[in-house]
Amino acid sequence: MRRQRAGSSFIEAIIGMAILGIALLGLAQLFLISIANNTRGGGIGQATFLAQQTIDYVRTLTNAEIATFPSTARGESADETIDMNQDGTPDFRRLTRIQGTGYSWAVQVLVFPAGQLTPTAETLADDPAGHKVLAVMNTVIGR
Repeated sequence: MRRQRAGSSFIEAIIGMAILGIALLGLAQLFLISIANNTRGGGIGQATFLAQQTIDYVRTLTNAEIATFPSTARGESADETIDMNQDGTPDFRRLTRIQGTGYSWAVQVLVFPAGQLTPTAETLADDPAGHKVLAVMNTVIGR
């Protein structure tokens, strides 16, 4: 009759460590995904603030000032780069388009990440989603 040995074998220990390693790799992947999502969410929050800031500014303008706003007179988008943290590197690109006359103005603000500095404003405005737009705000200002 054989005696059963007490304890665990080397192979059992290796299998246990492999299972633990696989579980830890899965947790590490979730951690990296959550960091990426938090970073993107922060960018979207800042972009939304920038879009709302422009909407609020345009609301303070008189009809004559709106009519002379850079995008209104030429039918183009007012295009600006924004350096949020003052480090000399643009963080966002904001396009503002105002259309209308008299007492009704349609305002659209698009905010893109800094990676979208090279395309033309018209290219970005024609396909915002294809250029990774972070914030889109539309409003109508009536007086």
